[in-house]
Amino acid sequence: MNKLTLVEWDKKYIWHPFTQMKLWFEEEPTIFIEGKDCFLKDIDGRWYLDGVSSLWVNIHGHRRPEIDEALKAQIDKIAHSTLLGACNEPSIILAERLSTLLSEKLPWGEPLIKIFYSDNGSTAVEIAMKIAYQFWVNQEIKEKDTFVSLKNGYHGDTIGAVSVGGIELFHQIYKPLLSKSIQAPAPYCYRCEFDLNYPSCSMACLIEMEKILKQNYERVIAVIVEPVVQCAGGIIVWPEGYLKGLRELCNRYNILLIADEVATGFGRTGKMFASEHEKVTPDIICLSKGITNGYMPLAVTAVNEKIFNAFLGEIEERKTFYHGHSYTGNPLACTAALVNLEIFEKNATLERLTPKINLLKEKLYEISQLKHVGEVRQKGMIAGIELVKNRGTKEPFSWREQMGWKVVKSARKYGVWLRPLGDVIVVMPPLVISEENLERLLHLIKLCIIEVTS
Repeated sequence: MNKLTLVEWDKKYIWHPFTQMKLWFEEEPTIFIEGKDCFLKDIDGRWYLDGVSSLWVNIHGHRRPEIDEALKAQIDKIAHSTLLGACNEPSIILAERLSTLLSEKLPWGEPLIKIFYSDNGSTAVEIAMKIAYQFWVNQEIKEKDTFVSLKNGYHGDTIGAVSVGGIELFHQIYKPLLSKSIQAPAPYCYRCEFDLNYPSCSMACLIEMEKILKQNYERVIAVIVEPVVQCAGGIIVWPEGYLKGLRELCNRYNILLIADEVATGFGRTGKMFASEHEKVTPDIICLSKGITNGYMPLAVTAVNEKIFNAFLGEIEERKTFYHGHSYTGNPLACTAALVNLEIFEKNATLERLTPKINLLKEKLYEISQLKHVGEVRQKGMIAGIELVKNRGTKEPFSWREQMGWKVVKSARKYGVWLRPLGDVIVVMPPLVISEENLERLLHLIKLCIIEVTS
């Protein structure tokens, strides 16, 4: 198909996500046709270094031969069968592997051994919220009707997930549709909303969280957070101790803790799961994005046995979890996930990250010295570069200036593919990126920030 026809059809038929289509109609779109390692090729034959892992899903690079071959072999058997009243081999094996992995990596509380499948991060969160609510109802505790979440939080775009979201730009318009949620302050230390009477931003946020839980614990179903890094909110990296303190508060007030690790799971923070950094085991964990290396839609909501057992009973007790999806436990997706986990082990992916994490830290420090960079934030292989109009006052650029977009568009002419979060430049390449390509990525980001902000 020729490019002109594809561009015409795209603009005529496709409604792109998170995109003002009026502006899109004025742009020349990039059409990707191929991927290899950490690179993407467009229809004009131009290659781009994939600096955001194709929206944070790619871990081991594009076109991994092991996953390609496994999917071809699975297609020769069966592409899909339902989990409603039946089983399939890949989903069973993957559930065992994930349960074992979660128990090994998060051993500080009741093990997360029960796996519920769905197909994306939003549905994983919806499932977690419904499970948490019904967990209490099944025990005849029916006054619990409210979730607690964080400002600047993002948990997906379905209605339940939006109810616990904290990004006004994304969520404000839907407030009349949403369920009950209380927003607690997030430890966004660069823009801390508290005065200096507190010892730290982290402690201030924990004090405020405790006030909320102490006042509302009888009606709070669960606290839901993105542990350690709030990604879509601007790559907000938490200070050490906040997650541990939050776990202790949930224990004190007998409230469930849901960890949304859709973006932070599978090695992004330098550990398999972000919750490992503070030795915290949540009661429920949500996983997606990197689970299949970007090959197939798949998500997991894992719970401990205490929660699972609350759903056991006779039919007439109506304790069943009435939730499911047509593609739950899809054999192709589960096959991709199984091989994805095998690559982690075979290639010692996590063990090889340390030099890259250190290189990223070094290059980010150089970028942090630029006149219009307010702060750089990093956890493992996740980084955010916040652009500001005035470093001294932290004054942001006007949103009309679209500085983040100008920087990433500038990067494209140098063969680097990025996507910002407002005026935060996101750096989240595949974990297998070479040190040479990582250094090139950061050099070109620095160059483009200088070009655009000067």
